[in-house]
Amino acid sequence: MSPTEKSTEGDVSPRGEAFLDILGRVPPADVEAALTTCGVGPTAEAAEQVLKSPICYSRPKSAVRFFRWAKRSVQLTAYAWNLLVDILGKAAMFDPMWDAVLSMSQEGGGLLSVATFASMFASYCARGNFKEATLAFDVMERHGVPPDAVALNSLLSAMCRRDGGAQAASEAFETYKTKVAPDADTFAILLEAWEKEGNVQRAKSTFGEMIVRVGWDRSNMPAYDAFLSTLVQGGQFNEAFSFLQVMRTNGCLPGLKFFANAIDILIRKGDHVNAIAIWQIMVSDAGLVPNLPMYNAIIALCCSVGNTDYSFHMLDEMPLNGVFADSVTYNAILEGLINQHKAREAEAFLAEMSKNEQLPSTSNCAAAIRLFSEEFNPSAAVDVWHCIVEHQITPAEESAKELIAGLLNFSRFADVKKYTEDMIDMGIKFPQSTIENFKYTFEKADKRHIYDQIARRMKRR
Repeated sequence: MSPTEKSTEGDVSPRGEAFLDILGRVPPADVEAALTTCGVGPTAEAAEQVLKSPICYSRPKSAVRFFRWAKRSVQLTAYAWNLLVDILGKAAMFDPMWDAVLSMSQEGGGLLSVATFASMFASYCARGNFKEATLAFDVMERHGVPPDAVALNSLLSAMCRRDGGAQAASEAFETYKTKVAPDADTFAILLEAWEKEGNVQRAKSTFGEMIVRVGWDRSNMPAYDAFLSTLVQGGQFNEAFSFLQVMRTNGCLPGLKFFANAIDILIRKGDHVNAIAIWQIMVSDAGLVPNLPMYNAIIALCCSVGNTDYSFHMLDEMPLNGVFADSVTYNAILEGLINQHKAREAEAFLAEMSKNEQLPSTSNCAAAIRLFSEEFNPSAAVDVWHCIVEHQITPAEESAKELIAGLLNFSRFADVKKYTEDMIDMGIKFPQSTIENFKYTFEKADKRHIYDQIARRMKRR
């Protein structure tokens, strides 16, 4: 953890505020004189508060002068020294940064630590100075800080945060792995870098070396996540699935990140068989709880390929995992039932939706009315229309057209007249094809006078 990552919770003391006021308004050359004459003396705690402030990071020369002034009166903490190193590094003042490190080394008392060098690695790598970062790693022991896995991981992580830094990290790893034993985090950092770059071959090589060196470790989830995600994103899903089976055999599984990515890719491919297989591993073996968007996506996929039975299974499973279906969930299932022409199930499901206060979408309303009309169930079609009117589901033109077409086919002329007039009052306009169908059907049934009444009503609107 770098000095700037340490918690900054808590208010700055009045003493610290007084110092910050001076640093924020006084030119760097005059800072020490202003501090000396302000009438307030430094403390170790106030020095930390000041040094970790944005003002010091934006005015590094003033920060140095404050540090020098405070050090003359109080013994500053290792954290304060590390903050100074971090400030100078982030300002690319590398020579003064090394001067501070040398002073820390001479002061003794354990001021220098891995955290000090981690800050330096981050500052160098942020500017693409990978060579200088490795040189800093090389001299750690000379300054009384033996390099360990934490130090190596800090170096590699700093390199990988920079675009194009994965290669530098890989080279550093090859250089130092015989001197510093890498741990699980080391490989996770490298695998995440290969994932970022989409380098499948390097990911495979790193993963294989990880298993040889540190073995299987169920807590090393980020490494498994990154490796499998790299394979999937590289189009090697079958191989990723094979590795997943091997991981499961060894009691190690990735986290939700991989499963979400894999399922998303399979959904886009329309591969519901493998999507369900991955889903089962995620829920049953990994014990992970999918979120609502994941449920909605897999349910929509299953419905699109006709597997509504599994969709109903997932709908029942959702509340057991603390996830509750929304209108997207219900409409995906309803659309699946309609597309499969399961009229009776669709009618029952619409009743279930109403009970759960979930409304059908406008497209599903029109499609349901069409289905019920085709399946000789005009009452169900009318019920859908009543739902549209009651809940003001708009736009309603397509549903209105489908309902009238169905009622005309069933020669329910009184209902046609009633609902058409209601629709006209709602401001719904019928397409010319529907109007022609009106005229033809009423004339054929020798009921031209009803058509004329409807036509006059339309003209008045």
